[in-house]
Amino acid sequence: MSVPVLAPLPGKVIALSEVPDQVFAEQIVGSGVAIDPDRTRGPLTVVAPIAGKILKLHPHAFVLFGGGAGVLVHLGIDTVKLKGEGFELLAAEGDTVEAGAPIVTFDPTELAKSGYSLVCPVVVMDSPKDSVFTDAIGTTVEPGTLLYDSP
Repeated sequence: MSVPVLAPLPGKVIALSEVPDQVFAEQIVGSGVAIDPDRTRGPLTVVAPIAGKILKLHPHAFVLFGGGAGVLVHLGIDTVKLKGEGFELLAAEGDTVEAGAPIVTFDPTELAKSGYSLVCPVVVMDSPKDSVFTDAIGTTVEPGTLLYDSP
């Protein structure tokens, strides 16, 4: 069963191959897309891309499981090194949420000062390489815009 995966934040959709991290670029974690966040709005609220249970929640990343799919949202690259600084959690691990529910906030303008890439992969965990098909690459999306259907 396919699950619609929605944009968790506003920005430009890019291919995973453009992500400056080999694990995502080579789809080792799974197939999907990434979003280069809109830096003009100040703090952004990152929302759940699917309805489901929050299996893992860190300030810089979270995994939701619902409808038979696990979706990882990773906020920036190497941002784990910030140890949560610049992120505010709005949900808790174990919560069951609807698509569009607020999960975390961060300010991309402030985060950019860290020198880390702001690109945010949105990946279906453990999905086969190149199994996500979308027309969204190259477009600008708002939270809740359909990115792709899970494989």
